[in-house]
Amino acid sequence: MYEILGGENLKILVLGDVCGEVGCEALLKNLPRLKKQLSVDLTVINGENSASSNGISAPSADLIFGAGADVITGGNHTLSRKDIRPVLDSNEYLLRPDNMPLAEFGKGYCLVDMGHTRVAVINLLGQVYLDMHKAENPFICADRLIEKAKNDGANIILVDFHAEATSEKRALGFYLDGKVSAVFGTHTHVQTNDAQILPLGTGYITDLGMSGPINSVLGVEPSVIIDRLKNGGQGRFIFAEGECRLEGILLEVDSKTGKTLDIKTVKY
Repeated sequence: MYEILGGENLKILVLGDVCGEVGCEALLKNLPRLKKQLSVDLTVINGENSASSNGISAPSADLIFGAGADVITGGNHTLSRKDIRPVLDSNEYLLRPDNMPLAEFGKGYCLVDMGHTRVAVINLLGQVYLDMHKAENPFICADRLIEKAKNDGANIILVDFHAEATSEKRALGFYLDGKVSAVFGTHTHVQTNDAQILPLGTGYITDLGMSGPINSVLGVEPSVIIDRLKNGGQGRFIFAEGECRLEGILLEVDSKTGKTLDIKTVKY
Protein backbone atom coordinates (compact mmCIF):
# COMPACT_ATOMS: atom_id res chain seq x y z
CA MET A 1 0.00 0.00 0.00
CA TYR A 2 1.32 3.42 -0.97
CA GLU A 3 0.60 6.75 0.66
CA ILE A 4 0.20 9.74 -1.65
CA LEU A 5 2.69 12.44 -0.71
CA GLY A 6 0.74 15.36 -2.18
CA GLY A 7 -2.96 16.20 -2.34
CA GLU A 8 -5.69 15.11 -4.73
CA ASN A 9 -3.32 15.17 -7.70
CA LEU A 10 -0.72 12.49 -8.30
CA LYS A 11 2.81 13.33 -9.47
CA ILE A 12 4.12 10.53 -11.65
CA LEU A 13 7.69 10.34 -12.91
CA VAL A 14 8.27 8.21 -16.02
CA LEU A 15 11.81 7.58 -17.27
CA GLY A 16 12.99 6.21 -20.60
CA ASP A 17 14.97 3.06 -21.38
CA VAL A 18 17.79 2.40 -18.92
CA CYS A 19 21.00 1.59 -20.84
CA GLY A 20 23.28 -0.97 -19.25
CA GLU A 21 25.19 -0.90 -15.98
CA VAL A 22 26.13 2.75 -16.45
CA GLY A 23 22.42 3.65 -16.69
CA CYS A 24 21.62 1.61 -13.57
CA GLU A 25 24.43 3.36 -11.69
CA ALA A 26 23.10 6.75 -12.77
CA LEU A 27 19.68 5.81 -11.41
CA LEU A 28 21.10 4.69 -8.08
CA LYS A 29 23.04 7.95 -7.78
CA ASN A 30 20.44 10.44 -8.96
CA LEU A 31 16.90 9.06 -8.80
CA PRO A 32 16.31 9.42 -5.02
CA ARG A 33 17.33 13.09 -5.20
CA LEU A 34 15.22 13.71 -8.31
CA LYS A 35 12.13 12.13 -6.75
CA LYS A 36 12.52 14.28 -3.66
CA GLN A 37 13.00 17.48 -5.66
CA LEU A 38 9.89 16.82 -7.77
CA SER A 39 7.73 15.45 -4.89
CA VAL A 40 7.09 12.29 -6.89
CA ASP A 41 4.34 9.90 -5.78
CA LEU A 42 4.91 7.09 -8.30
CA THR A 43 7.84 6.18 -10.55
CA VAL A 44 7.67 4.07 -13.73
CA ILE A 45 10.88 3.19 -15.58
CA ASN A 46 11.51 1.26 -18.79
CA GLY A 47 14.26 -1.28 -18.10
CA GLU A 48 14.39 -3.46 -21.19
CA ASN A 49 18.02 -2.50 -22.02
CA SER A 50 19.35 -2.38 -18.48
CA ALA A 51 21.51 -5.52 -18.67
CA SER A 52 25.15 -5.35 -19.75
CA SER A 53 24.48 -5.83 -23.49
CA ASN A 54 20.73 -5.89 -24.06
CA GLY A 55 17.62 -7.14 -22.39
CA ILE A 56 16.93 -6.99 -18.68
CA SER A 57 18.47 -9.32 -16.12
CA ALA A 58 17.41 -10.22 -12.60
CA PRO A 59 20.30 -8.16 -11.13
CA SER A 60 19.53 -5.09 -13.28
CA ALA A 61 15.85 -5.27 -12.34
CA ASP A 62 16.88 -5.38 -8.67
CA LEU A 63 19.05 -2.29 -9.21
CA ILE A 64 16.23 -0.34 -10.85
CA PHE A 65 13.76 -1.23 -8.11
CA GLY A 66 16.44 -0.48 -5.52
CA ALA A 67 16.98 2.97 -7.05
CA GLY A 68 13.32 3.81 -6.53
CA ALA A 69 11.20 2.46 -9.39
CA ASP A 70 7.70 1.33 -8.44
CA VAL A 71 7.02 -0.30 -11.82
CA ILE A 72 9.46 -1.48 -14.51
CA THR A 73 8.17 -1.75 -18.07
CA GLY A 74 9.79 -3.63 -20.96
CA GLY A 75 10.04 -3.98 -24.71
CA ASN A 76 11.09 -6.23 -27.55
CA HIS A 77 14.28 -7.37 -25.72
CA THR A 78 12.63 -8.19 -22.40
CA LEU A 79 12.80 -11.97 -22.81
CA SER A 80 16.37 -12.03 -24.18
CA ARG A 81 17.84 -13.31 -20.90
CA LYS A 82 16.62 -16.53 -19.34
CA ASP A 83 17.21 -15.43 -15.75
CA ILE A 84 14.54 -12.74 -15.99
CA ARG A 85 11.76 -15.09 -17.07
CA PRO A 86 10.80 -16.52 -13.67
CA VAL A 87 11.08 -13.03 -12.16
CA LEU A 88 8.46 -11.81 -14.63
CA ASP A 89 6.10 -14.37 -13.16
CA SER A 90 6.94 -13.69 -9.50
CA ASN A 91 7.07 -9.86 -9.49
CA GLU A 92 3.80 -8.28 -10.54
CA TYR A 93 5.43 -4.85 -10.99
CA LEU A 94 7.96 -6.09 -13.56
CA LEU A 95 6.25 -5.99 -16.96
CA ARG A 96 6.85 -7.08 -20.53
CA PRO A 97 4.65 -5.97 -23.45
CA ASP A 98 1.32 -7.74 -23.04
CA ASN A 99 0.94 -8.30 -26.78
CA MET A 100 4.46 -9.73 -27.19
CA PRO A 101 4.32 -12.76 -29.52
CA LEU A 102 5.02 -16.23 -28.11
CA ALA A 103 5.56 -14.86 -24.60
CA GLU A 104 5.11 -17.55 -21.95
CA PHE A 105 6.33 -15.51 -18.99
CA GLY A 106 4.94 -12.45 -17.27
CA LYS A 107 2.32 -9.98 -18.41
CA GLY A 108 1.93 -6.39 -19.55
CA TYR A 109 -0.43 -5.09 -16.87
CA CYS A 110 -0.23 -4.27 -13.19
CA LEU A 111 -2.30 -2.40 -10.65
CA VAL A 112 -0.72 -0.16 -8.00
CA ASP A 113 -2.89 0.67 -4.98
CA MET A 114 -1.99 4.20 -3.88
CA GLY A 115 -4.50 4.38 -1.03
CA HIS A 116 -7.39 6.50 -2.21
CA THR A 117 -6.71 5.84 -5.88
CA ARG A 118 -5.48 2.95 -8.03
CA VAL A 119 -3.07 3.23 -10.93
CA ALA A 120 -2.97 0.69 -13.76
CA VAL A 121 0.19 0.45 -15.87
CA ILE A 122 -0.10 -1.12 -19.34
CA ASN A 123 2.89 -2.15 -21.48
CA LEU A 124 2.38 -2.60 -25.24
CA LEU A 125 4.60 -3.38 -28.23
CA GLY A 126 4.33 -1.75 -31.65
CA GLN A 127 4.25 -3.67 -34.91
CA VAL A 128 5.62 -1.23 -37.50
CA TYR A 129 9.35 -1.79 -38.29
CA LEU A 130 9.75 -4.16 -35.33
CA ASP A 131 9.14 -7.44 -37.16
CA MET A 132 6.44 -8.25 -34.67
CA HIS A 133 3.75 -9.38 -37.09
CA LYS A 134 2.70 -12.19 -34.75
CA ALA A 135 2.07 -9.73 -31.94
CA GLU A 136 -1.52 -9.01 -31.03
CA ASN A 137 -2.65 -5.71 -32.50
CA PRO A 138 -1.73 -3.09 -29.86
CA PHE A 139 -4.94 -1.13 -30.40
CA ILE A 140 -7.07 -4.19 -29.68
CA CYS A 141 -4.86 -5.24 -26.78
CA ALA A 142 -5.13 -1.74 -25.31
CA ASP A 143 -8.94 -1.90 -25.41
CA ARG A 144 -8.90 -5.22 -23.56
CA LEU A 145 -6.50 -4.07 -20.85
CA ILE A 146 -8.25 -0.73 -20.34
CA GLU A 147 -11.49 -2.59 -19.72
CA LYS A 148 -9.65 -4.77 -17.18
CA ALA A 149 -8.18 -1.70 -15.49
CA LYS A 150 -11.59 -0.10 -15.12
CA ASN A 151 -13.05 -3.34 -13.75
CA ASP A 152 -10.18 -3.39 -11.25
CA GLY A 153 -11.14 0.09 -10.07
CA ALA A 154 -8.24 2.03 -11.60
CA ASN A 155 -8.76 5.80 -11.69
CA ILE A 156 -5.45 6.41 -13.48
CA ILE A 157 -4.21 4.38 -16.46
CA LEU A 158 -0.70 4.72 -17.90
CA VAL A 159 0.44 3.18 -21.18
CA ASP A 160 4.07 2.52 -22.17
CA PHE A 161 4.02 1.97 -25.93
CA HIS A 162 7.35 0.45 -26.95
CA ALA A 163 7.39 1.13 -30.67
CA GLU A 164 9.60 2.31 -33.54
CA ALA A 165 7.34 4.33 -35.81
CA THR A 166 6.34 7.85 -34.80
CA SER A 167 3.10 7.50 -36.76
CA GLU A 168 2.09 4.35 -34.85
CA LYS A 169 2.80 6.02 -31.53
CA ARG A 170 0.89 9.19 -32.41
CA ALA A 171 -2.04 7.19 -33.73
CA LEU A 172 -2.32 5.13 -30.54
CA GLY A 173 -2.08 8.31 -28.48
CA PHE A 174 -5.05 9.87 -30.22
CA TYR A 175 -6.94 6.57 -30.20
CA LEU A 176 -6.58 6.37 -26.42
CA ASP A 177 -7.19 10.09 -25.77
CA GLY A 178 -9.79 10.36 -23.04
CA LYS A 179 -9.57 6.62 -22.28
CA VAL A 180 -6.28 6.69 -20.35
CA SER A 181 -4.31 9.22 -18.31
CA ALA A 182 -1.12 9.11 -20.37
CA VAL A 183 0.54 7.41 -23.34
CA PHE A 184 4.33 7.59 -23.51
CA GLY A 185 6.54 6.07 -26.17
CA THR A 186 9.77 4.18 -25.54
CA HIS A 187 12.34 2.28 -27.66
CA THR A 188 13.98 4.94 -29.82
CA HIS A 189 16.04 6.43 -26.97
CA VAL A 190 15.79 10.03 -28.23
CA GLN A 191 13.49 12.34 -26.32
CA THR A 192 10.96 13.99 -28.62
CA ASN A 193 9.80 17.60 -28.39
CA ASP A 194 6.07 16.90 -28.44
CA ALA A 195 5.01 16.46 -24.82
CA GLN A 196 1.40 17.63 -24.69
CA ILE A 197 -2.03 17.10 -23.26
CA LEU A 198 -4.28 15.75 -26.00
CA PRO A 199 -7.76 17.29 -26.49
CA LEU A 200 -9.60 14.88 -24.18
CA GLY A 201 -7.12 15.02 -21.32
CA THR A 202 -4.51 12.34 -22.04
CA GLY A 203 -0.85 13.23 -21.49
CA TYR A 204 1.34 12.22 -24.43
CA ILE A 205 4.95 12.09 -25.64
CA THR A 206 6.25 10.15 -28.64
CA ASP A 207 9.45 9.07 -26.87
CA LEU A 208 10.69 9.57 -23.33
CA GLY A 209 14.34 9.36 -24.29
CA MET A 210 16.75 7.18 -22.31
CA SER A 211 18.49 6.90 -18.98
CA GLY A 212 22.04 6.43 -20.18
CA PRO A 213 25.30 7.91 -21.46
CA ILE A 214 25.05 11.32 -23.12
CA ASN A 215 27.94 10.85 -25.58
CA SER A 216 26.56 7.78 -27.31
CA VAL A 217 24.45 6.57 -30.20
CA LEU A 218 21.23 5.55 -28.44
CA GLY A 219 23.34 4.48 -25.48
CA VAL A 220 25.88 2.50 -27.51
CA GLU A 221 29.56 3.35 -28.00
CA PRO A 222 29.57 5.54 -31.18
CA SER A 223 32.51 3.75 -32.84
CA VAL A 224 30.54 0.49 -32.91
CA ILE A 225 27.60 2.07 -34.71
CA ILE A 226 29.81 4.07 -37.08
CA ASP A 227 31.63 0.90 -38.08
CA ARG A 228 28.34 -0.89 -38.73
CA LEU A 229 26.92 1.93 -40.83
CA LYS A 230 30.08 2.85 -42.74
CA ASN A 231 31.85 -0.50 -43.12
CA GLY A 232 29.17 -3.12 -42.59
CA GLY A 233 30.82 -4.20 -39.32
CA GLN A 234 29.21 -6.75 -37.06
CA GLY A 235 30.73 -5.68 -33.75
CA ARG A 236 28.79 -6.44 -30.59
CA PHE A 237 26.88 -3.54 -29.09
CA ILE A 238 28.82 -2.05 -26.19
CA PHE A 239 27.19 0.60 -24.01
CA ALA A 240 29.15 3.83 -23.85
CA GLU A 241 30.70 5.09 -20.64
CA GLY A 242 30.85 8.56 -19.18
CA GLU A 243 28.32 11.11 -17.97
CA CYS A 244 24.70 10.00 -18.00
CA ARG A 245 21.37 11.75 -18.08
CA LEU A 246 17.95 10.60 -16.92
CA GLU A 247 15.23 11.52 -19.42
CA GLY A 248 11.47 11.26 -19.23
CA ILE A 249 8.37 13.15 -18.17
CA LEU A 250 6.70 14.35 -15.01
CA LEU A 251 2.93 14.03 -15.05
CA GLU A 252 0.45 15.65 -12.74
CA VAL A 253 -2.76 13.66 -12.86
CA ASP A 254 -6.11 14.25 -11.20
CA SER A 255 -6.53 11.19 -8.97
CA LYS A 256 -10.32 11.29 -9.31
CA THR A 257 -10.89 11.98 -13.01
CA GLY A 258 -7.66 10.38 -14.26
CA LYS A 259 -7.01 13.32 -16.58
CA THR A 260 -3.52 14.76 -16.98
CA LEU A 261 -3.37 18.32 -15.68
CA ASP A 262 0.28 18.97 -16.53
CA ILE A 263 3.14 17.28 -18.37
CA LYS A 264 6.77 18.37 -18.39
CA THR A 265 9.84 16.80 -19.94
CA VAL A 266 12.62 15.80 -17.58
CA LYS A 267 16.36 15.84 -18.28
CA TYR A 268 18.44 15.30 -15.18
